[in-house]
Amino acid sequence: MTEQERIDLLNRAKHFFREEIVENLINKSCEKAARLSEYNVNPFLFKYLANFMKGNDDPRSIAEALVYPRLLGSSITTSFGMRIQTLISQLFEGFGSTTQGIDIEFFDALDGRKKYCQLKSGPNTINHDDVETIFGHFQGIINLARTNNNLNVGLNDLVVGIVYGEPSELSSHYQRINSRYPVFVGQDFWHRITGKEGFYYDLISAIGEVAIEVDGTNRLEETIRRLTEEIRLNFR
Repeated sequence: MTEQERIDLLNRAKHFFREEIVENLINKSCEKAARLSEYNVNPFLFKYLANFMKGNDDPRSIAEALVYPRLLGSSITTSFGMRIQTLISQLFEGFGSTTQGIDIEFFDALDGRKKYCQLKSGPNTINHDDVETIFGHFQGIINLARTNNNLNVGLNDLVVGIVYGEPSELSSHYQRINSRYPVFVGQDFWHRITGKEGFYYDLISAIGEVAIEVDGTNRLEETIRRLTEEIRLNFR
């Protein structure tokens, strides 16, 4: 990878984060978070959560206890997870796959082999059923390779690529996959698809530059205010 190619990739990543993550959070997630109907409110817990966080259970405190975890935790994490394939497709042309059950195909910069890859966002993002689904997809490719002499696929060519995290953070479900098929996580994943060992950390820094641009305090305050009014009307 040339220096200019590295810079171009990082600029595309910043564009992706601005358009797909930040704008989605501001325009869509805040709008949804302002409506009480969007929450599965546990009547036994919502006052406890408000008191735990704010020391009282007035409508404003309840609203904050609901909004902050939604917008600063689950919402943006879910948005990122749903868009990782979009991220890769915007960064790299020709990585798309027509193989059933495979998200991307790429040539591994370390061993030169073509990899058939399922993409995942983080090291704790699958459950038991997901493992079986992945095994099924990979077995389908193995079966196809047995009947197609033009398809040269080894067990190490069927991989799971995890966009962020460390090997030590992999859940037991990922570890189970890794006992049969390679799981590339974080730095290792980005090294293999770009050929640059430190690209993962370059990418984190680039996204951090976009984060500095964001000031959502006014929109966050408006979201809390609207939800507070709805709570006041419904929980008198």
